[in-house]
This record gives sequence, structure tokens and C-alpha cells, in this order.
Amino acid sequence: MNENEISKVIFDFSLKIHRTLGPGLLESAYESCLYYELHKAGFTVSQQKPLPLVYEDVMLEAGYRVDLLVENSVIIEVKSVDKLAPVHFAQVLTYLKFSNCKLGILVNFNEFLLKDGFKRVVNKL
Repeated sequence: MNENEISKVIFDFSLKIHRTLGPGLLESAYESCLYYELHKAGFTVSQQKPLPLVYEDVMLEAGYRVDLLVENSVIIEVKSVDKLAPVHFAQVLTYLKFSNCKLGILVNFNEFLLKDGFKRVVNKL
């Protein structure tokens, strides 16, 4: 599957989780459910994957972690906040640059309609 096809599957599972649980839970609850759904569907998924920072050709463990990495190509950052802020988009874009992935998905489960909280972030490499 390419990144766009994976993105569609992520949206469908996110919608299922949102319809089942609704807004208002901790990010970790939604993250665990999304991991479960993707793993159950046969995707290769890493949860809380460490992401090193490369500075002047040195790899530094700076404590960055990707919420979910699907098929080593799509990063998912799970949020449960009142409103997504520019810093959330910047965070995903930075993770994309550090990992050389092309597509990131920012999912805010704390929305009345999930479509309002599902955002794609593209790394133009």
C-alpha cells in the first residue's frame, strides 16, 4: 500500500474509535486503540518509537518518540486537545524530517466530528 491508501485506512479506524469512545479521553487511550486496530488488520506498527535527533552528523537521543509509525512510512501523532495549534503541525513536520517519511497524520480525537481533527502533514523532502 502507498501512503495515501494507508492514510485512508487510518482515517477509517480513527473514525471507528471515535464513534465508539467519543471525545474526552486521554491521548494514550486513543493511541492504544489505533495501534490495536492497525496491528489487527495486519499492518506493521510501532508504538512510541524513539526518534533520534541528528545534529552535525551526530545521532542524539533527545527523548523524541513517534506515537505510531505505520509500515515504516506514515507517522501518526495522536492528540486529545481543545484545538490543534500550529505547534502540533510543526511537531509532525519535524518528526517527518527526522525520519525521512513523507506523510504524517495528526489526529485530534477531542473533536465533535473527527473529520475536523484529522489532518495530513506532508514532508516535501
